[in-house]
Amino acid sequence: MPMLEVRRHSYTKKDEARDHGSHLSSAGVALARKIGSQIGPFERVVTSDIPRTLETALAMGFAVDEIMPALGQLPEAFWAEVGRHDHWSWPRPFARYRELIALGQQAAALGKVQANIWINTLEQLAPDGSLLVLSHGHAIEAGLVTCFPSGQLDELSLPFRHCEGFRASYVDQRFMKLEIQRNGDSE
Repeated sequence: MPMLEVRRHSYTKKDEARDHGSHLSSAGVALARKIGSQIGPFERVVTSDIPRTLETALAMGFAVDEIMPALGQLPEAFWAEVGRHDHWSWPRPFARYRELIALGQQAAALGKVQANIWINTLEQLAPDGSLLVLSHGHAIEAGLVTCFPSGQLDELSLPFRHCEGFRASYVDQRFMKLEIQRNGDSE
């Protein structure tokens, strides 16, 4: 059965270092290396077109097979609906994403885009293939709630931090066996 692993990009540079050289900070490279040594191998690796996702995949030790801009496209209308950092203050962020997705507006659209990318790419793999997707906060949560809408995520108390995400199997055109992947690190 195909397996999907989705991870948020690693730590980026801040302040005056931000626009010089790589996008990841030294701590970001170290965290990506650590996580990369614990996961894989993958038949395919996909990132958004925002450099921090590509750099995270490379620091993890994985070559990137495809860059998909839609993984990182969060329009201004989405930010008006959700707020850039509001999800960190929500007591139950995945329950809140489920509520927003039920409204059928921007969060729902983002979740559908993510889920469609994951499903379409998984369906191109070998029967026992695995896919790693490097993406972004908000996009991962909205996609995950779209794929697991039953409320089983509602008790999770934090959105995904850097290099965190989930792993799930894909059987008979549905996601199963969800495992939340936390990294235990903080910057």
